[in-house]
Formats: sequence, structure tokens, C-alpha cells
Amino acid sequence: MRAAMAQDIKQKGSIWRVYILCCADGTLYTGVTTCLDRRLSAHQKGTASRYTRSRRPVTLLLASLPMNRSQALRLEIEIKKLPKARKLSRLAFYCVTDID
Repeated sequence: MRAAMAQDIKQKGSIWRVYILCCADGTLYTGVTTCLDRRLSAHQKGTASRYTRSRRPVTLLLASLPMNRSQALRLEIEIKKLPKARKLSRLAFYCVTDID
């Protein structure tokens, strides 16, 4: 499946990633982006989302391998429907390694 995702990205050219943040209050935030560094910086500044604005600082827990927009949005929705305990394990399948 990972090889198919990589091939699909090469054909379409757009690189998207799904990520999970841990907020200061212990809640998790799941999102998608084309530039992880820029999006994380925006979360830290309080300009990325209304949810994380009042829960700073945030810590990046996991980020997926690159995928196309459609795959990223579908995975984000799938993860958001899961209970907190299963969110990290679901995204971990699409990761090379954990980000500390």
C-alpha cells in the first residue's frame, strides 16, 4: 500500500501529510497539511486553528508519510472518528517513525 501511495504522489505531484498534535490539556488534534513545519509554527502562534489556539503549546506526536490530497483527507476523517486510544496506532501504520 505504501508503494502505491508513493507512485500515486509522483503522478499527481501534490504532497500532503496527516499529523496528530498533543495539546497542553492532553487532548489530541488531527489535521492535514502540505507543509508540516509551516503548519506546526502556525499552531504554536495560535493562528492555525480555533481548537489549538487556546490549548497551546502543542507537540507533534506523529506525521504520516507523504500522500495525495484525497488519501490524506480520507485518513484524517477516519482518524477523527476513532477513540483517542486508537488514533495514534492508526496513523502509525502510515509513518516511517515516531517524531519526538
